[in-house]
Amino acid sequence: MHPENALRRRLLLSGAASLAAAAALPGTAHARDAEVVEPDIDSTADWDARSPQGNISVLQYRPSKIVVHHTVSANTSDFSRAQAHAHAHWVQDLHLDKNGWVDTGYHFLVSRGGWITEGRHGSLQALTGGRTFVLGSHTSGQNNQAIGIACEGAYHAGAVPPDAQWEVLVTLCAYVCTRYGIPSAQLYGHKDYGETLCPGVYHDMLPRLRQEVAAARAS
Repeated sequence: MHPENALRRRLLLSGAASLAAAAALPGTAHARDAEVVEPDIDSTADWDARSPQGNISVLQYRPSKIVVHHTVSANTSDFSRAQAHAHAHWVQDLHLDKNGWVDTGYHFLVSRGGWITEGRHGSLQALTGGRTFVLGSHTSGQNNQAIGIACEGAYHAGAVPPDAQWEVLVTLCAYVCTRYGIPSAQLYGHKDYGETLCPGVYHDMLPRLRQEVAAARAS
């Protein structure tokens, strides 16, 4: 196993242990989330994101669903944390410089190596609080209702997500659902809301994703 992937798995396991310990202490901040792993998420500061090009709106209520995307980037075999950060930069540059958006459109990105990066500034802080969320720019007509999670890579024409990416996507979705009280059935793909092929094969895998997220929340 690649050393960085081993580290990622240890972080996930240590997160689970920490949540279990918190559950034993009444009144601790994470007690209500003890049934799910708190994933390791690199903030915009961690990957040295560019500053937003304008104001980011924080909505004073909780989202009701998750929409899954793919970024149609190269299906790299570089599973390192450094590559996850490079991918986050690539997405932000595309959204700022080509699309003219205020910041990355997605709330979170999951790399092919299983590293999670915060996309739009403020998304991680809002998720941790569990009461508000940042207005994203990822799915027309759904941005004021949905958390957008994008998976690194292009999953058309039979491409299959790496196991590390899938496992961490399940972990992240389970955590988001728990923090925001989103039912596990409320996971969708971008193509459910528009004329697009996004998220490719991930759309076909949504029934499995809902099942595994539900199982993660019940364990």
